Amino acid sequence: MSIAVKQKQRLATLIKDAIEHIIRDDQLQVADIPEIHLETPREKSHGDFASNVALVLAKPAKKSPRQVAELIVEYLTDQEFIEKVDVAGPGFINFFISNQWLYDVLLTIEKEGLNYGASNYGKGEQVLLEFVSANPVGPMNVVNARAAAIGDTLARLLRAVGYNASTEYYVNDAGVQTEVFGRSLDARYRQLTDEEYPFPEDGYPGVYVSELAQKLQREGMDLSSMSDAERVEYCRTWGIDEMVAMQRADLVAFDVEFDRWFREQDLHSTGALEAVIETLTNSGYMYNEEGALWFRSTAFGDDKDRVIIKTDRTYTYVTADIAYHYDKLKRGFTRLIDLLGPDHHGYIGRMKAAVQALGYPKDALEVLILQYVALLRNGQQVKMSKRAGEFITLRDLIDEVGKDAARYFFLMRSLDSHLDFDLTLAAEQSSENPVFYIQYAHARICSILAQASEQNVQVVCVSEAPLSVLNKEVEIDLMKKLAELPEEISAAALYREPHRIARYALDLAGIFHSFYTHCHILGEEGNIRIARLALVSCVRLVLQRVLSLLGIVAPERM
Repeated sequence: MSIAVKQKQRLATLIKDAIEHIIRDDQLQVADIPEIHLETPREKSHGDFASNVALVLAKPAKKSPRQVAELIVEYLTDQEFIEKVDVAGPGFINFFISNQWLYDVLLTIEKEGLNYGASNYGKGEQVLLEFVSANPVGPMNVVNARAAAIGDTLARLLRAVGYNASTEYYVNDAGVQTEVFGRSLDARYRQLTDEEYPFPEDGYPGVYVSELAQKLQREGMDLSSMSDAERVEYCRTWGIDEMVAMQRADLVAFDVEFDRWFREQDLHSTGALEAVIETLTNSGYMYNEEGALWFRSTAFGDDKDRVIIKTDRTYTYVTADIAYHYDKLKRGFTRLIDLLGPDHHGYIGRMKAAVQALGYPKDALEVLILQYVALLRNGQQVKMSKRAGEFITLRDLIDEVGKDAARYFFLMRSLDSHLDFDLTLAAEQSSENPVFYIQYAHARICSILAQASEQNVQVVCVSEAPLSVLNKEVEIDLMKKLAELPEEISAAALYREPHRIARYALDLAGIFHSFYTHCHILGEEGNIRIARLALVSCVRLVLQRVLSLLGIVAPERM
């Protein structure tokens, strides 16, 4: 539990104790004491916390809210903790808390270091996040890139709050799209020696297919002795392996590494599809109709039943998906989190139905839907068409704006919000670029501490610093922002809102830059300089912490 939460609970207990005393002294006649709600006022002049408990008690006590509020204030104890109390308006109570708790926050940051804000909320629960899982028939696009940034950051956040979170990439290396890819690659390979060879009408026209064909030729593989079917199958399997290797390399450059890459083909080769069908059949959730085999998913709230085996005796893609999720659950994961693209809303009902039909709780599967990304350059939307082979890849994006800017821009909006990605802004080296602004705050602190060392200025531990001199408004604001991080990490993880950490980082950088503008550090003498150096050291640690959660570098120089 963070210090900020402890202070809130401590104040709530003091308020409750005061009400109990008033009741015992027969100055207040009420049957029950309501739950004590404390809010953080928008206006700083209204204190650190505010409570409406007097308004709640007024009617049953048959007194005015102000009378009740004044009684509560009179009976409050622990004046060292509560610095000042005001009764405002019709009876709100505003509490001003001693700064000691903020100094305790700095002590905690120094003690916990880069683990500041961690908790054991998840108690080691086994969670598996599957994200990106782009078809291995082309490079990753910007929607895949957004999924990579969000999924990886969410995994980091879940680990920070005590979950045993693993990550997985599902390679769809079976199905119609891979056959089309194989025919496309075979055609481009043939065109290297026969320019008139026809390209499939439904083929993948991207330049990357031609580049793969050239690489296949350089490797000296002779396909001429193979039958047409053998050629296509060779191109399919070889090309997919090449694309998966390319995708993996691009993700590593994006600072995203998966614990496991799972191949769909393994489900087919090990009989996993047949096994899950047998399990669902034995449970009574399969039936035959019109020559096809159906899964009775409506028994669990899906909008319609789903075909598992078509009339031509081939499997639908739903079948492999069910087998894959069954495999995940059998591996011991108690919560599965899937991050899917914006056109997958219909996927949720059928997969939740499958999970329940297999004997697991409905909430064992959680599906998060990512919204679209639009790329803007100089205020104009960048036109993209995957079918035409015209799109900006993850590698293009990293080359143009850098890994850190790309990750931050994908993370700065909630995952269920449409994102306009401003390429021009992301490439700027200025304070208008939010990631530059945040990183510059960290680099500026590193520069201050380096100058202190060069000038032989003593930088002491927080526990040895005279923290009581930190009482200017901007210093208080900075310490309060540092105190918020544990709750922000918990909320970001539990509500699946990694954008909260991106916003927190920007807010913290803004308060620090304001502090730097209004407060001398090395230009001061004695206790003020010592205390401010301790404070900025804590800010540096917290910036490192949040940037690490976001997968962004905390530079020492810029």
